Amino acid sequence: MADAAAAAAAAPEVYAAAEAEEKMPEIRLALCKGRMKDGVFKLFADAGIKITLGNERAYRPTVSWGNFDAKLLKPQNILGMLVQGSRDVGFGGHDWVLELDLEGKVVEIMDTKMDPVRIVAAAPDPDVLKSGVGRGGRKLIIASEYSTITQKWIKEKGLDATFLRTWGATESLPPEDADIIVDNTATGSTLKANGLHIVDTILTSSTRMFASKAAMADEGKRAEIEKLVMLLESVKAARERKMVTFNLLKGHDIDSVIEKLPCARMPTVSELYHGGGYAVQVAVHSKLVPSLVPLIKSWGGTDVIVTAISQLVS
Repeated sequence: MADAAAAAAAAPEVYAAAEAEEKMPEIRLALCKGRMKDGVFKLFADAGIKITLGNERAYRPTVSWGNFDAKLLKPQNILGMLVQGSRDVGFGGHDWVLELDLEGKVVEIMDTKMDPVRIVAAAPDPDVLKSGVGRGGRKLIIASEYSTITQKWIKEKGLDATFLRTWGATESLPPEDADIIVDNTATGSTLKANGLHIVDTILTSSTRMFASKAAMADEGKRAEIEKLVMLLESVKAARERKMVTFNLLKGHDIDSVIEKLPCARMPTVSELYHGGGYAVQVAVHSKLVPSLVPLIKSWGGTDVIVTAISQLVS
């Protein structure tokens, strides 16, 4: 208790801000069940926000930061609730916004880039779109759980086809019960295992964060939602980068080295003890690190350290 009191006295503004969050407008948060759940929960955790479920069957988790009324729901239901205004913010797939014809009716506020999938048309016959006919010359049968997306695609392609609505295991229908299916795929392995060829990519999707129009029109709620987005975006940005730190001893051209570093802004540079050179710190895209480290050594850098970044706010 004494340590907490001392910390609060040393940083009163920070502690006051933390206490004030609990008094801010309540945000009705919809968290997704299913395959999206673990990724979203980890995104919050990496931002320093813990989501706790009482048990595996609970639907009302607690959130360690802010003033949230959280509920665990299916992504398809979340989007409808945002439209009707019973939830302020939530997560869902871009594909379901299109499938439920909700584009323009909800506000997309963040693409998490998690759970990336393609919505594709696949068939046993790789030339089926050219022939335009189904098995044995029959009228094309196109099956999918995506009714809106598929029927729009059929119209755009000018296909003479019958649409068959499915309720799972769509890949099992061809060739007897369907000539083409429209389904989501991350790697294409399930389609390939069932003898299907991707004949068209209709769209790409990922887990995204949406808000209701009413919440974004409310100044207090919008401010709290934007804080949350900033924290989650900082995690997303950090996941794409590494912090590279190295020393450049006296006698090397620091300005020349700085000019070569791949950073969006200026790196952090500090002088070493007794003017022995410089310590340089720079956040770089992870994919550049394997190429950068040998170059730093060739420029005269020493004691190169590469570390993970938890959060990065630009």
